[in-house]
Amino acid sequence: MEKTHTHDVIIIGGGVSGTALLYLLAQYTDLNDVMLLEKYHVIANVNSHGRNNSQTLHCGDIETNYTLDKALQVKASANMVVRYAEKLKNKEDILYKYSKMVIGVGDKEVSQLRERFSQFSPHYSGMKLLEREDIEKIEPTVIDGRKENIIALAVLDEYTAVNFQALSQSFVDQALKVKGKTIDVKLNTKVTKIKKSDDGYRVKTSSGTHHAKFVVVSSGGHSLLFAHRMGFGLEFSCLPMAGSFYYTPDMLKGKVYTVQNDKLPFAAIHGDPDVLVPGKTRFGPTALALPVLERYNWKTLPEFLYIFKLDLNVIKTLWGLLRVSEIRNYLFKNMCFELPIIRRHLFLGDARKIVPNMKLKDLTFAKKTGGIRPVMIDKKNHCLHLGEAKLSPGNGLIFNMTPSPGATSCLGNAEKDLDIIVEFLGAKVDKDRLNKDLR
Repeated sequence: MEKTHTHDVIIIGGGVSGTALLYLLAQYTDLNDVMLLEKYHVIANVNSHGRNNSQTLHCGDIETNYTLDKALQVKASANMVVRYAEKLKNKEDILYKYSKMVIGVGDKEVSQLRERFSQFSPHYSGMKLLEREDIEKIEPTVIDGRKENIIALAVLDEYTAVNFQALSQSFVDQALKVKGKTIDVKLNTKVTKIKKSDDGYRVKTSSGTHHAKFVVVSSGGHSLLFAHRMGFGLEFSCLPMAGSFYYTPDMLKGKVYTVQNDKLPFAAIHGDPDVLVPGKTRFGPTALALPVLERYNWKTLPEFLYIFKLDLNVIKTLWGLLRVSEIRNYLFKNMCFELPIIRRHLFLGDARKIVPNMKLKDLTFAKKTGGIRPVMIDKKNHCLHLGEAKLSPGNGLIFNMTPSPGATSCLGNAEKDLDIIVEFLGAKVDKDRLNKDLR
């Protein structure tokens, strides 16, 4: 009887997190056989596609919901992405330099940003505090027609935008170039089941069954689906939050963010030049709870229902959120943002916090744009889990759901997975070379 071939590691999900791990395992460990399985015909077709995320390299500098400790962790992960991409011949297709700022509007936010600048600027050499006249030189539409007091924290000469699909593809390309190893990337291959076996795990797919000593699932909300099917992570449910965007003519030269409302666990509105659509500025995101694991894919409704598992703990958590008037009103307003007749009128009010003189005729709903962020519901503590969500039972499995802050943390999150994998398999990793290359 022919002996079954067993891969060292199988990665499920060809987004930026899965492909980053593929690259690190190929480049810096002595593991010789790694497979990546992706159900779509191209790499990074879901949340890592540029149409489905903010395209922002989050560094913790202008994210006002981050503590300094959290910001510095995010900065370290972002630096890894820059160090990696700077060495590529097609760097210009991946990294982009735009000015980036967060504006404080009104006395309360102005005071908040001044205090933040004094705390954060020693750790961010490129951070500048911009007064009204400084902002006007860089982003005149932000000041034109504005009466309120305003300042901004800004970064003017750093990489601030990323095409995460191109980044993901580069990880695959670079992994495949490593000599002396078997790096197998299978597209159009949907995983249907993961089952324990004598030598690791059997991964059943649409094109056959594969075997591995270690399996990592990096497929957004579907990661929790696979975990639940195997009896892990049952203390979590999932609240998929969809984000929609609006296009305007080229109104902003760079990225302009607004101060995060600390009572809202959702992203504040921002405006960005779209790296995929030249000549347009994209505003958003909105935030809408949808019962699907992939935006615009209603075939994932049954999968959502499987992991949602509505029970008293989920109800208690959601009721606790809805009791907060700011959250309740925010969610209702964002539901209205999806109604074709009135959505532009409603969104215009929010967008004018960034561009006061924006006109209704300037706004166009960005069709088929915006992804899903699977926000984890912690049923034990009755709260939302907004940071990194990783399940690592210690038995040769890892399930990655929402690495925070999204795609920026791909290499940092992948390194954590790498450390778990090499320890479990007794493999070796060249940390000196990794640190030299990426830090």
